Amino acid sequence: MKFRTHKCGELSTGNIKDSVILSGWVHSIRTHGKITFIDLRDRFGLIQLVFQSESLTSIIKKISLEDVITIEGKVSEREDSLKNPNLSTGSIEIIVKSCEIINSTNPLPLSIHDRESSSEEHRLKYRYLELRNKSLQNNLIIRHQTTQVVRNYLSKLDFIEIETPILMKSTPEGARDYLVPSRVHKGKFYALPQSPQMYKQLFMVSGIMIFPVPRSCSTLSSMVVRSRRWRNRRSRHRFMSSIASPVNRCGR
Repeated sequence: MKFRTHKCGELSTGNIKDSVILSGWVHSIRTHGKITFIDLRDRFGLIQLVFQSESLTSIIKKISLEDVITIEGKVSEREDSLKNPNLSTGSIEIIVKSCEIINSTNPLPLSIHDRESSSEEHRLKYRYLELRNKSLQNNLIIRHQTTQVVRNYLSKLDFIEIETPILMKSTPEGARDYLVPSRVHKGKFYALPQSPQMYKQLFMVSGIMIFPVPRSCSTLSSMVVRSRRWRNRRSRHRFMSSIASPVNRCGR
């Protein structure tokens, strides 16, 4: 069976009577007598599947939440009383003709749709599951869209986007450095750049006057240090000072 012909969130009343193939995660399962309703989810949206054929009874019993399935069926309009105005696909449903379980899941260690039910440490342990949460995915999408708007705007103004190195020689600034040991040059260290000032000056002198530098800022926050006991903090400062000497840094 083909993986899909459409995305779950792109179907509408304009697709009524169309034959479609969809793939995604099982979001929810509801059984009413001999009819089973499954909400199928992918990154683009949610759509309701209707299993009413007796030939599908055996496979329905094997389906559980977050299983990955592929279905083939026909788009049908819902009755007016059953339409969901809060869902982009709430006016339609898919009458399933065939179904294939692509991947079955084990019992989930956390609730994907209720982040508050688990501690942060537990959620981070199963981050690949937490990132299926709709709100987190929306955050990533908004960040992507914002970045694209900025890039497109600057590009129209003749900006040239330049990506600079992650490791560099330490610069004399106020914040504490994150140091990375060099495997090739034993006893020497790279520093994560705190700002793109050095690179900016390099490119300006080279004649590249207009450019954004997309670079993360890596500093050791004073808030982290303040959260430690004074004794540990003094030890840490002495340790950082001993390895952060200019003669022990690699400027490559």
